[in-house]
Amino acid sequence: MKKFRKVLDGLTTSSPGGTIGSPSCGSAAGTPTAAPTPKEIDVQETLVSENFQLCKTVRHGFPYQPTALAFDPVQKILAVGSRSGGIRILGRPGVDCYCQHESGAAVLQLQFLINEGALVTACADDTLHLWNLRQRRPAILHSLKFNRERITFCHLPFQSKWLYVGTERGNTHIVNIESFILSGYVIMWNKAIELSTKTHPGPVVHLSDSPKDEGKLLIGFESGTIVQWDLRGKKADFRIYYDEAIHSVSWHHEGKQFMCSHSDGSLTLWNLRNTTKPFQVTFPHGKIQKDGRKESCKPILKVEYKTSRSSEPFVIFSGGLSYDKAGRRPTLTIMHGKAITVLEMDYPIVEFMVLCETPYNNEVQEPYAVVVLLEKDLIVVDLTQSNFPVFENPYPMDIHESPVTCTAYFADCPPDIIPILYSIGAKHKKTGYSQKEWPISGGTWTLGSHTYPEIIITGHADGSIKFWDASAITLQMLYKLKTSKVFEKPKPGEGRAAELVEEDPFAVQMVSWCPQSRIFCVVGISAHIILYRFSKYDANTQIVSLEVRLQCESEDVISPSENENNPCFSDPGSHSPQPHHQHPASPSSGTPEGIKNSIPCLNIQCLSLKDRVVRVPPGYQAELVIQLLWVDGEPPQQITSLDINSAYGLLAFGNCNGLAVVDYLQKTILLCMSTLDLYGPADPYQRLTRSPRRNRQSTSEFCMRGLSNFYSDSKKRIRTSYQSLTELSDNQQSIDMERSKSPTSDHVNGHCTSPTSQPCSAGKPRVPMGPEGPRLTRRGPGRPPFRKAQSAACMEISLPVSHTEESRENSFSRSRSSSVSSIDRDTKEAITTLQFGESYGRKSDALPTPCLWVGTSLGVVLLIPMSIPTDQEERMEEPVTIGPSGAVLMLKGSVLRFGFLDCMGVLIQSPYEVWRDLNASEDPDRPRRRKLVHFSPSSSQDACGDGHLAVVCSERQAKVFLMPSQSCLFVHNITESSFVLRADVVSVCNSVSLACFCANGHVMTLSLPSLRPLMDVNYLPLTDMRIARTFCFTNGGQALYLSSPTEIQRITYSQEMCDNLQEMLGELFTPIETPEAQNRGFLKGFFGGNAHTFDREELFGEAAAGKASRSLAQHIPGQAGVEGMKVAASGAVGELARARIALDERGQRLGELEERTALMMTSAETFSKHAHELMLKCKDKKWYQF
Repeated sequence: MKKFRKVLDGLTTSSPGGTIGSPSCGSAAGTPTAAPTPKEIDVQETLVSENFQLCKTVRHGFPYQPTALAFDPVQKILAVGSRSGGIRILGRPGVDCYCQHESGAAVLQLQFLINEGALVTACADDTLHLWNLRQRRPAILHSLKFNRERITFCHLPFQSKWLYVGTERGNTHIVNIESFILSGYVIMWNKAIELSTKTHPGPVVHLSDSPKDEGKLLIGFESGTIVQWDLRGKKADFRIYYDEAIHSVSWHHEGKQFMCSHSDGSLTLWNLRNTTKPFQVTFPHGKIQKDGRKESCKPILKVEYKTSRSSEPFVIFSGGLSYDKAGRRPTLTIMHGKAITVLEMDYPIVEFMVLCETPYNNEVQEPYAVVVLLEKDLIVVDLTQSNFPVFENPYPMDIHESPVTCTAYFADCPPDIIPILYSIGAKHKKTGYSQKEWPISGGTWTLGSHTYPEIIITGHADGSIKFWDASAITLQMLYKLKTSKVFEKPKPGEGRAAELVEEDPFAVQMVSWCPQSRIFCVVGISAHIILYRFSKYDANTQIVSLEVRLQCESEDVISPSENENNPCFSDPGSHSPQPHHQHPASPSSGTPEGIKNSIPCLNIQCLSLKDRVVRVPPGYQAELVIQLLWVDGEPPQQITSLDINSAYGLLAFGNCNGLAVVDYLQKTILLCMSTLDLYGPADPYQRLTRSPRRNRQSTSEFCMRGLSNFYSDSKKRIRTSYQSLTELSDNQQSIDMERSKSPTSDHVNGHCTSPTSQPCSAGKPRVPMGPEGPRLTRRGPGRPPFRKAQSAACMEISLPVSHTEESRENSFSRSRSSSVSSIDRDTKEAITTLQFGESYGRKSDALPTPCLWVGTSLGVVLLIPMSIPTDQEERMEEPVTIGPSGAVLMLKGSVLRFGFLDCMGVLIQSPYEVWRDLNASEDPDRPRRRKLVHFSPSSSQDACGDGHLAVVCSERQAKVFLMPSQSCLFVHNITESSFVLRADVVSVCNSVSLACFCANGHVMTLSLPSLRPLMDVNYLPLTDMRIARTFCFTNGGQALYLSSPTEIQRITYSQEMCDNLQEMLGELFTPIETPEAQNRGFLKGFFGGNAHTFDREELFGEAAAGKASRSLAQHIPGQAGVEGMKVAASGAVGELARARIALDERGQRLGELEERTALMMTSAETFSKHAHELMLKCKDKKWYQF
C-alpha cells in the first residue's frame, strides 16, 4: 500500500498559457508538479505491479481463413485449422479453445488420436506437431520437422500409434506417435509403381488402411495412380492407372470396394476383384449434350462413401458442377439411393466431414450429420431427416456476417439488461432448424464463480448493430438492430451521383451506450447520428430530423497568402449558426432558413430519412436523426467524437471543423461552432490576422468547378475510410492495386497521406508553396486535418487517434512534434474526445455544475459550462444555455480520454437518467417523472471539501488536474517513440487505474492519481489498422480487439483473472470408454483374412525396420505440461519494463524503510533520554526510599 500526501500552498492565478507549462517527465513515475493550493490531497493507493498480468482469455468468432477440419467421434469435439497457424477446438457451448503454432505456418491437415486426448497437426512448413488436449490450455508435446520432403497427406488408423505421412515426392513415411521418431520403414514411390512406368506418379494425395485388412495400405497419387501396398510383404498387391487426376478416395466399410473422385467431375467405383477398370463411372452433374458428348464439369474435390443399416448408402461430395453456368454457388451433393440433393452454400467449401456413429472403419458407418467448413461459415447438416435441415449453430460464427467496423465493451452492466435484450431478440430468430441437439457436444464447462454481466457491441458495414452477451468468457448474440431501416432505400441512380451511395452508406462508425438509461447512439459513415430509446412495446412513431451545417467554406482555402492561420470557418454570423441559437423542433428544420438559402447550387444528401409515421417493433426505437449537410458539393467531414448524457438530455459531437451540442429532449441545436470560436479570448495559440478575402466566384462558376471535381475525392472518403477494416482478404496484391489507383492518395483512410504527396482539396488544384516556406494554414474540406512523420513502428499503416476509434481523419502520417504551437505545422484542429460531467467550468466556481469537457487534436482541453433547468416541466420548455468560455488546459498530442476522481481517489461516474418505458401505459394517478442519478464531486467527500481530480490522457502524456484550481498535480510522459491509440480510466481490483494501448503494441497501466507505471507489456509486435480501430478496455481488467476480420480476441490485464482463468475455461477431454468393436462372426473372421493379427510394432519398430536417416527429419521436444504461455513475461522490452517498475517500487519501499528507521532512532533516543533522567533521579536514593 502506498500513501501519497501532497501539501500545496496556494491557488494558481496564472493565465491558461501558464497553466499548461507543467514540466515534462521522462521518468518511470508520475512527476508531482509544484502547483500551490491550500488543500491536502490524501489518496490511499492500493494497486501495485503484482496486481497486473497480461494474457489472452478466449477468442470468439469464425476461424479466419480456415484450411483443415477434424472430428473425434468418441469425444465429440471438432478442430479447425487456419492459414495463420491457428487451431480452434470446439465442443459443447462454452468449450472453445484457441491454440497457435509459433511458426505461423498454415495448417494442412488435422488428425485426432481418437479418444486419447491428443491431436496431430501437419503444417505448411513440413512440420508435424502433437498437441496434448488433456489440459485446459493445450500444449505441444513433440514436433517433427521434415527437411528434404514436403508433407502432402497424413493418415492415422484408429487405435494405432503409427502415423502414415505422404510426401510431395510420392514417398510414404511412418512416424511413431508416442516418441515422434521416424521409422526406418519407407514406401518409396519407385517401389510402389511398376518399373516399366516412365513418369512420376505425383504427390501422395490419399492414404488409408483397408477395412478388411489393416496390413494393406491404399496409396493414391495425384496423377491417377492407385496402389494397394502389402505392409508385411513390402510389395504392391495391385496397381491402378487412371487417366484423370485423383482428389480423394473413400472405402466401403466391408473393404471390397472404394470410390474415387476425379478432376473431370466424375466418380469411379472400384471392386478389388477386378482392378483393371472401374466397376462404375458416374458424372453426377454431367449432362449429355445434343452431339452426344458429356458436358465438362468441375473437379469433385472430396467424396465420402458411407453405409447405413436401414437405408441405401450415402455418397456425399463437394464440387462436380458443370461449367456451363457462370456464377453458380458452391454446392454439397448428397446422393442417397436414387435421390440426389444439392445444397447450395453461401461461400466456397474448404472441407467437409461426415459424422458417423462408430469410430471403426470396418463397421456399418451409420452417418447422422455432415460438418461443412466454408470459407466464412461453419454449418452442420442433419442427415437423419429427408429434407436435410441444418443445425442451429450455438457458437458466434456470424460476427462477420457484415464486416465489423467498430466495437464497444461494457462490464458490470445492470443485471436486468441481458435478459430483456435476449427476450426481444429471441422473437426475431430464424426458424427451420433441425430439432435435434447440436452433435458437437464434447468437453465439459461450468459457470465459474468470477462472473458478472458483460456486453459487447459490434457495429457493421451494412449499418447493423449486434449486442452480445459476453458473460463468463462466452459469447451469445442477444439482439440485432438495423440502422438502415430509419432511412429510405437508396434508389438506383445514374451517373456519378449514384456511385456515391451504392456501397455501404449506413456503415457504423462509432456507438455510445448508457446501460442504465438504455439510451443508444449510433454514428454512421455518412456523417449521420441516430438516437435510440429502448421500449418493450411496439409503437407508431415519426422520427424527428435535425440538419446541422458543420462545414468549412471552400473559398476559405485559396492560397497561403489569403487564408493564413485562420480557421476553416469564417465569421460566425455569415457561415455558422450563432452559439446560442435555438432552432425549431420540427422535422428537417435543424438549420436556419438563412443558412439553407446560402448554400449555392449543390446540397446533396446521400441518405433520405423516412418522413412518415412508421410502425417500430419492441426494442431500440429511433427517436432522432441528426445529419450533417453537404455544402457547395462538398461532403461533410466524418464525425470524430461523440458523447451523450441521459441526465442532461444532451448529445455532443464534433469533427475536424467544429463542435455541435444538441438537446434531444427539445429536439433543438444548442451549439454549432468552429473549434477556434470555442476558445474566445483564451486561445493558447498566437494566430496571425486574417488576410483580405478575395471576391467570391459566381455561383454558376463554382457549380461547374464542383460538379467536375468533387465526385472522385468525396467518394474515396466515404467508401475507403473503413476499407481496411472491412476487407476480408489479406492478399497483398489487392492492397497494392488499391493503392495504385491514385499516386498521391493512401486508400487506407481515403486521404493524401503519402509522405511524398501534398494534401489536396476536393475540386481544387494544389497550392504551391511560397518562397518563405511552409506556413500555418487552415485546410479546406477535402484535406486531412494534419500530417504525421511516419515512424518505424507505423509500418505504413494508418491508425486513428481518438478514443472513439473512428477519427478517420487522423493517421500515422501526422507530425508528432512536442512543440504543439510550431508555426510551420499544417494544422486543422479536430474534436477528438467529449465527455459530459459535473465539474467546475471556471476557477472561480464554488459549486460543480454540468460541464462538457472537449479535447482537441492539438492537445487542448476546453471546459464548457452549461446551465440546465432542474425541474422536469422547465427542462422541456426552458432553453439550456451554454457559455463556451471556460478553462483551457494543454497536453502533448491529441486528447484521447477524460476521467474524474474525487479527492479520495474514487472514480466519479457520469450522471444518468433511470430507464423508463415511454411507450408503457401511464397511470394517471402516478405520472412518470424523470429519475436522475447524480454523482457530484462534492457529495462523496466531506473531509476533503469541494473539488475533484480530472485525469486527462493524450497520445503522449497523462496529467492529473485539481479542480477548480486547474492545478496540475501529476504528469507522466507515456511514450516518446510511439503514441497512444486507446486510453481509458478503468476499475480493477477495487481501485482505479489508467489503461493505455500504444501504436507499437505496448499495453500499459498507470496508477491514479499518481500516474505511477504498474505494467508495461510488449503485447503485439505490430499494430494494424483493424486492431487499432477496435481495441477497447473495460472494467474488471479486461479488453478486446478484432484479431482478424472474423474473430474477437479477449484479453485480461488483471492478475486475479489470470489466476482464475483455468477455472473459467472448459475441459476439452473427458474420460469416456471406447466403444467395443462388433463381433465379426466366425465366417467373416475366417474368410476375412488375418486383420486382427497384424502387428505394426513388429514391422515398423527399430528392431525390424532400423533407424531412419537423421537428415530426413528432426525431432523437436515440446513444452509438455505447460499450462499456456505467459504473455506478460514475453520479450526483452517487457522484462526491462517489469524490472524498471520493480526497481521503482523497491526504491519507494526503501524510502518507507528509511522513514521507519528514522522514527525508530528518534524513539530510541527519547527512551534513552528518559532512562538517563530516571537514573539520575534515583542515583542517591537508598533502597528503603523507593
